[in-house]
Amino acid sequence: MTKSSQVDQDLIRAIAELLNKENLAEIEIEQEDFRVRVTRSYPVEAPAFAPAPMQYMAPAAPAAPAAPSVSVPPAAPAGKEDLSSNPGTLTSPMVGTAYRSPEPGKPTFVEVGGKVSEGQTVLIIEAMKTMNQIPAHRSGTVTRILVDDAQPVEYGEPLVVIE
Repeated sequence: MTKSSQVDQDLIRAIAELLNKENLAEIEIEQEDFRVRVTRSYPVEAPAFAPAPMQYMAPAAPAAPAAPSVSVPPAAPAGKEDLSSNPGTLTSPMVGTAYRSPEPGKPTFVEVGGKVSEGQTVLIIEAMKTMNQIPAHRSGTVTRILVDDAQPVEYGEPLVVIE
């Protein structure tokens, strides 16, 4: 080997020490026609899963004698009516966080009893760090606002009722 093709072992050791000292994964140095690249890989450990703790289950109560079966349609939970069939209900077009005003401390877009025009912004839904203006789907009067400020919402969830 000639002097120009020999690798400077001290330089490589110094680079490797720098790699460890600075906790780097890779370092590359190039000077004229000389180039050195030192890399380090980290072992990938499989995540350790602990078994779920056993829950104590109380013994089942003795079965009571069977009562005659009567078919009763399920009732809507108290305070929760089905607004999906109401044509005035504006539903969420996405999953995100609903905001009733353009920014904290500012007045809300709409209030109950307020008049809105079709296309007017009634609230904002933040999804993936993007603020999405939600427009009124029809003109009319806001009769109900079904979400609080900064409340998480699901796709299809009723937001506002406009009559």
